[in-house]
Parts: sequence; structure tokens; C-alpha cells
Amino acid sequence: MASNTVLLSLLCFSLISYQAIASRAMDPTQGFTSLTLDQSNFDVQWPYNMQEDQRYSYENGIHRMWVFSNDKPHSPTSHTRPRTEIRIQGYDYSSGVWQFEGHGYVPSGTSGVCIMQVFGASGDHASTLMLRTYNGDLHYYSDAVIAKNIYDRWFRLNVIHDADADKLHIYIDGAMVYEADGRGGESHYFKCGVYEQDDGSPKMESHWKGIKVLKKM
Repeated sequence: MASNTVLLSLLCFSLISYQAIASRAMDPTQGFTSLTLDQSNFDVQWPYNMQEDQRYSYENGIHRMWVFSNDKPHSPTSHTRPRTEIRIQGYDYSSGVWQFEGHGYVPSGTSGVCIMQVFGASGDHASTLMLRTYNGDLHYYSDAVIAKNIYDRWFRLNVIHDADADKLHIYIDGAMVYEADGRGGESHYFKCGVYEQDDGSPKMESHWKGIKVLKKM
């Protein structure tokens, strides 16, 4: 009888553990519709005094973007720091629930750089979300660490932006790792790549594949 009780307890514990893991690692795209994307939706921004292929490549389905800390901005009239980014065009939004999905890769040594952002905000802010890499960890802006040790491995990133509720949910490899308030704004769009922030490394680089834009209909 005692052994049966122990066995039943172990089974119950295993079921609870499985349910806990399943609740953490879920499919964040469930309930969303994937929208059509092709190369025309990927507006690449790179240092204005360079050729595009000196800072960006697209081979075998992988977007590779890199920039150096002494590079020029993306426009002669811009006073921002160096960047090579994909600005996803054609799906700007001001309301609704939207999602970015992409598989990212950050080579070791890349630091002090934004690798993904939700652009658009109110007041003095330009963005609603920035995900930055500092010394191998992924941060919400320069604050909370939301994922550790992301160097030299592919990770699945999902960012859900509920523009109506002004809320953000961030998933890494299917597990929700961070929730944040939005920053308002009348228009938003997604970007990924490399955009130097504070204490940028001499070279900054990220790779992206499987980029999707999804919407809750």
C-alpha cells in the first residue's frame, strides 16, 4: 500500500512538473495570423557612406548585419549612432495586437547594441521596446536582464505588442521571460539588426532568419 502511495505521488508530481514546463514553454503565435512577408518588406538601413553589401548580406535565408563603432549614421542628416538594421515596412500599426518572430544569433564580443526594437512612442521616447546585448546577456533597454548567455547560439524571439492595452510580452525559445508597459505613441513598426547604444563594442553583429510579422485578428 505504501509503495502504491509513493508511486501515485511521483506520478502526480511528474504531471504537475510537466504542466508547469508546458505552461512556460508554449507557442506564443497561437491565436495569431502570420502575414505575408518578402524581401520588399525588409528596408535595410546602413551607414550612408558605405555600400549595402559592406554591412549587410542575405544568404541561405539568413540576414547578416554588422556595424563598427566608428561608422557613420544611416543618413547624412541623422545624428544617431551607427546602425545596420532591417526596418519592416508595410505593417506599421497604431492599434491591435501584433507580434514579431525571428531566430536571432549574436556572435561573441558584440556588446552595447540594440538587436531588436519596437519603434514608436510618445513624449521624449523614440521606441516602445529595445532589446540590447551587453556582454552576452539580453537586456530590456539597459535595465533588466531577460536572457543570459545568448552568444553564439540561435534563439527564437517572440515579441507581442498589445497597442490597445499598451503592454509588451517577450518570449525566448517559447518561454515568456519579460512583461513591460508600452510607451504610447501613434504609430509602431518592428526593427532588428544592430544599432549601437552606450559602451558599444568595436564591431557589432547579429544574424536573423525566419522573420515573421503576425497579428491577432
